[in-house]
Amino acid sequence: MRIDVHAHVWTDDYLDLLEEYGKTDTATQRGLGAGLDDKELEARFALMDSAGVTHQVISAPPQSPHFADPAHALRAARFVNDQYAEVLRRRPDRFLAFASLPLPHTDLALEEMTRALDDLGMSGVCLTTSVLGRSIADPDFDLLYGELDRRGTVLYIHPAGCGAGSPLISQHRLTWSIGAPIEDTVAIMGLILAGVPSRFPRMRILASHLGGALPMLLQRADNQVGWEAPDTPEKPSLAARRLWYDSVGHGHVPALRAAVQSFGADRIVLGTDFPYEAGDLFRTAVDYVGQAGLEPGQAELILEANALDLLGLSRTG
Repeated sequence: MRIDVHAHVWTDDYLDLLEEYGKTDTATQRGLGAGLDDKELEARFALMDSAGVTHQVISAPPQSPHFADPAHALRAARFVNDQYAEVLRRRPDRFLAFASLPLPHTDLALEEMTRALDDLGMSGVCLTTSVLGRSIADPDFDLLYGELDRRGTVLYIHPAGCGAGSPLISQHRLTWSIGAPIEDTVAIMGLILAGVPSRFPRMRILASHLGGALPMLLQRADNQVGWEAPDTPEKPSLAARRLWYDSVGHGHVPALRAAVQSFGADRIVLGTDFPYEAGDLFRTAVDYVGQAGLEPGQAELILEANALDLLGLSRTG
């Protein structure tokens, strides 16, 4: 099995529902081949086959069902999770899925998580790097993390596409080129400073995009937290190695090598960011791991073994 942990599915029906509830940023997810009709699925599977990818773990962020109105959040979460459950039933040979949650409403999120994991067969849950402007390190989310920890399952974190709340990013055409990895970095450091990785050690946190800028900043963070955040329970460099990171680096070998050297090859898992990396970009997202000149055995860990460990799957199939 070669599992791509960072791949998206959005149907027009789901995006229409989000727009009905006030979302204004769904245009960039439309028309990319990330839907569930037969033609889109056939094209997706052919692309996966061309890169030797056997399975994808599909997820909905940044189009997550996060709404201030709890009824809207719950309906949208159930809508997309039911869609995913149906495609899992039809194509278990190609798909796994992370469930979306009706945040910031933790009581509803706990209920939907139980349904998704116990009844719908999801492999974990996903959320964005911030939820309606709130840090995911907010103590209000500890109930959610506690249940994920009890279950020992995956929390997948993906950028929200909000430019980390900065107009210097979002109003200057930088939301996805640099804003997304900045959101990754801020979210991970927020969790580390709040002690989430050490307080919930069985929760398997999966971050996007090689951890953003974190591979370049771990030593700086270790040096600075002593005076800036002295209540941080452990060194950021130690806490960061409790997480997993997908390999989405747009084929940039130095970034992948920095992540491997910073976190360890055993903490990096294959990701492609489909449909944003499609065609040759998709194949490059896979191939560059094996072409990065890593130490013997490290590419095989990233491309195959690590995702099985992360998801709790057997290496023997």
